[in-house]
Amino acid sequence: MAKEQQMIEYMVQDLVEMLTEAKGIEYDSAMHTIYESEIYEKLLDLETGLYRESPAYVYGILQDELNFGHIVQAEV
Repeated sequence: MAKEQQMIEYMVQDLVEMLTEAKGIEYDSAMHTIYESEIYEKLLDLETGLYRESPAYVYGILQDELNFGHIVQAEV
């Protein structure tokens, strides 16, 4: 497994945990939310470098997407 792919998988695990704790939703629902998000597409695009950021930073962007329906940060 490529290092980048492993980092993405760890990021997704962290995001799922953060989402379940913050929103009080089930694990499966959190996984679905993340896999269907724009932020997940950005994580998979290695050129964005988003997979190298902290989980807290990426979670903040995910929150923006969930609140506004799209990613609002210009740097992503």
